[in-house]
Amino acid sequence: MDTLTFKRTDNTFKILNATNGGPWYKRGDKYRSNYEDYKAARIPYSRNHDSAGCMIYGGPYSHDITCIFPDFSKDADDPDSYDFACTDESILLTLDAGTQTFFRLGQTIEHQVKKHGTLPPPDFHKWAEICEHIIRHYNEGWADGFKLNIEYWEIWNEPDIPDDSPNKLTWGGTKAQFFDLYSITAKHLKKRFPELKIGGPALSDNKEWADDFLKEMKKRDVPIDFFSWHIYCTEPVQMTEMAKRIKKLLIDNGYGDAESILNEYNYIKGWTDQIIYSIKSMIGIKGAAFTMSCITESQKTDCIDMLMYYDTRPSAFCGAFDFYTCERRKGYYALAWYGKFYDMKRELRCENEPERIYTLCGEDDSGKILCVVTNYCDDDNAPNKEIKLDFGKQGEYEIYLVDDEHDGELVKTDKELVFDMKNQSIILIKEI
Repeated sequence: MDTLTFKRTDNTFKILNATNGGPWYKRGDKYRSNYEDYKAARIPYSRNHDSAGCMIYGGPYSHDITCIFPDFSKDADDPDSYDFACTDESILLTLDAGTQTFFRLGQTIEHQVKKHGTLPPPDFHKWAEICEHIIRHYNEGWADGFKLNIEYWEIWNEPDIPDDSPNKLTWGGTKAQFFDLYSITAKHLKKRFPELKIGGPALSDNKEWADDFLKEMKKRDVPIDFFSWHIYCTEPVQMTEMAKRIKKLLIDNGYGDAESILNEYNYIKGWTDQIIYSIKSMIGIKGAAFTMSCITESQKTDCIDMLMYYDTRPSAFCGAFDFYTCERRKGYYALAWYGKFYDMKRELRCENEPERIYTLCGEDDSGKILCVVTNYCDDDNAPNKEIKLDFGKQGEYEIYLVDDEHDGELVKTDKELVFDMKNQSIILIKEI
């Protein structure tokens, strides 16, 4: 048995339960929605990438630049050239749930045989002006808009998928063309809105491409407030090692002060013959434990400033809500349990975590402890782990459990914190 001890730190808890996708909700529908559960999870940001592929968010009439500005030949200064209605509703419903929009300026991934919106815009300068008017609509009230103070504006998504790829799912142009689009747009938007955070490019995984991008942006004196990137993997260490490499790239290229935002991640063992296994994993207990362990490790590294789960849209990759019923899946508790740490005054850091055990621990203003412990390993046959928690004081604690048989319910109240944890399980310990 391993005894885990903890020490106080000055750390607060970062934004690590943000997601891609907002609540599934239509005003007036009381019978099929995840709105209350989504709101209860206290998700601070929802990235709206891929939202145009979901009817619940407005489908092909929302979010993407080609949806909001459907006829590129129209006047970018004319409010009548824009169709904001469905995007407005989606953003407002998400805000009703307590979640700000992290706005991706660009296009939903296109799996169709012929690409449309992911092709380079005909005029990069005009495209930047269209983005400017979208920001003005949501932050300055332009075109019967709002004053929502949306802070994060991300330029495009995964442009680093190889230029010679036969699919070109996300960017149909060359690397050089994207560098032009990004530099023109970022400079234009930062000049118009110096107070906002303008960044991108939502890197897929091509680190050589990222190095070229950052070198070229520095050469052109392009501001980057945040650098966004993605990873799909099977162990948290793969994510944190990638984060270190991204941070080094930022520092080496003169962007050390830019936020490093991992805004897509999930469990993936393989994209071809292992994709079905991966999907089954991410929507079950394995995906829940993987998510919680990734959140835990992100709190401990200084190379990730914000973490965004992919995704909470109605999709095969959603481990938080059932696609058909909107009911909670096991992965919901990883997001919702982390949301409770926003009430903690400081982090308590485990001094001696054993292999496969991941701990998050906080203390509130009154000194009460909140702790989440995850036993996660990609090996489905890994044995149980026996652990004991020592917070250095006596207390009484409620114990909640997520495993293959439990869905976040209270299983006992106890003063002794000794557990025989299954592989791929999560417990929440709350001092009362």
